[in-house]
Parts: sequence; C-alpha cells; structure tokens
Amino acid sequence: MRLADKIIIITGSGSGIGRSSALLFAKEGATVVVNDLHVENGTETVTQIEAAGGTAIFIKADVTEPEEVKALVDQVIAQYGRIDVLFNNAGISNVGALHEVEPEAWDRVMRVNTRGVFLPSKYVLPHMMERKAGSIINMSSCVAEIGLARRAVYAASKGAILALTKAMQVDYASYNIRVNALLPGTILTPFVENYLKTSYDDPIAAMESLKKRQLSGDMGTPEDVAFAALFLASDESRFVMGSPFYIDGGATFGKNA
Repeated sequence: MRLADKIIIITGSGSGIGRSSALLFAKEGATVVVNDLHVENGTETVTQIEAAGGTAIFIKADVTEPEEVKALVDQVIAQYGRIDVLFNNAGISNVGALHEVEPEAWDRVMRVNTRGVFLPSKYVLPHMMERKAGSIINMSSCVAEIGLARRAVYAASKGAILALTKAMQVDYASYNIRVNALLPGTILTPFVENYLKTSYDDPIAAMESLKKRQLSGDMGTPEDVAFAALFLASDESRFVMGSPFYIDGGATFGKNA
C-alpha cells in the first residue's frame, strides 16, 4: 500500500495511461479522483476501481476551462480536505510537419497540453502550499528532447511542459512540493491503436516501424508508465525534484544499429 490514504487527482483518466494509473494508485491504497471530459469513460474507470476493492470518484471537468478546474479542486477539498498528488495526464496529439499544421490545430494542442497542466496546478498548489506537502506529476514526452518526424506541435507542447516542470520545482521546493515530469516513448494506448488503424494502409507494418524507434524493440504499455507515476506519487521519491523520468524503451539515449 505505497499510497495509503493519499488523495490523488488524475486528469484524463478515462482511458490509456490515465486509467492504468488510476487503477494502480487505487490498488496501492489511494483515493483516486478520476477526471475526464468523457463521462462514460471516466465512470468506467471508477467502476473498475471499485470492482477491485478500491476507492474513487469521478468529476467531469475540462482542464482548459478555469471555472471547471476550480470547481473540481473545490469539490475535492470540500470532500476530502486535502490533495496529496496531482497527476496532470490529460493531453492530445497531432501529426504534421510545421508547414502542414493548421493554426487552429496548433492552438488546440497547445491549449490542452500546456493550459491543461497550468490550470489544475494553479488551483491545487495553494492547498499544497498551505500544508507544505505535495507531489505534482506532469506528462511530458521523450519527443521533448528528440526530433521526431511530423510531430511539430506535439513536440512543442511537451517541451513546454518539461520546461514548466523545472520552473515550478524552483518556485515550490521551499513548500516541500515536488514537481516531476514523465517522458514516455511510444506507448500502445487506445489513441495510438486508433491512429495506426486510421492513418496507415498497413497498420501492422506501421506498428513494427514504431517499435524500431526504441532499443527495446517493442512499444510500451500504459502500465509501464503507471508504475513510473506510482514511484513519483509515493513518498519513496521524496528526493526526486524537477526531474525528467524516461519510460521510453531507450528511444532518447540509444540508437539501434
């Protein structure tokens, strides 16, 4: 029970990495606040947690809307009195070289991926500062540090999150608040599966190509990232501050021959 009695908000936890993290965190003793835009997905995460004997609630909120995020945080504080961990997981992607990206698509990705970290953190931080305790986990990506074809706006947004993580750590270290970033490689989430099916004539060949990016020769699973998030959420990582945590199968620092 590595997260016993902790109150944890996970944004975008209706599927993929967010759902896997929610299930794992609840198994480790946390009370999980599941947040998602899609009610059906979010409530299904709660159902799975409760079926496994865990504790969770679902709160719908758009992480890009200040009023909705503040209401989410206020509800959690009213119900539980504190927030121990915030996992800013919600995010979207986009495919295209810079000249191919429409301004509207650029704005949407930047809005969700960066504003969606800014707003939950903004409203949670004062409560953590008051208690002088807390852990914030921001979802970046290994593409924040490596070039990847046709991922211009996604890379820009994830690079911004990594830079923001380091700035936040400097500002809030004196309050005993830890801020760290996850940098996954290519993870086989429902989003990636759908992308392969809808974007390629031969999805299987495309998947094999994606696997070759990583020294592991395989794609990661949502559970791989969830276990890394578990460490950062737990007190075991008390001396980890402002760090990029790579879960990328060797994509960042290695190259297949």
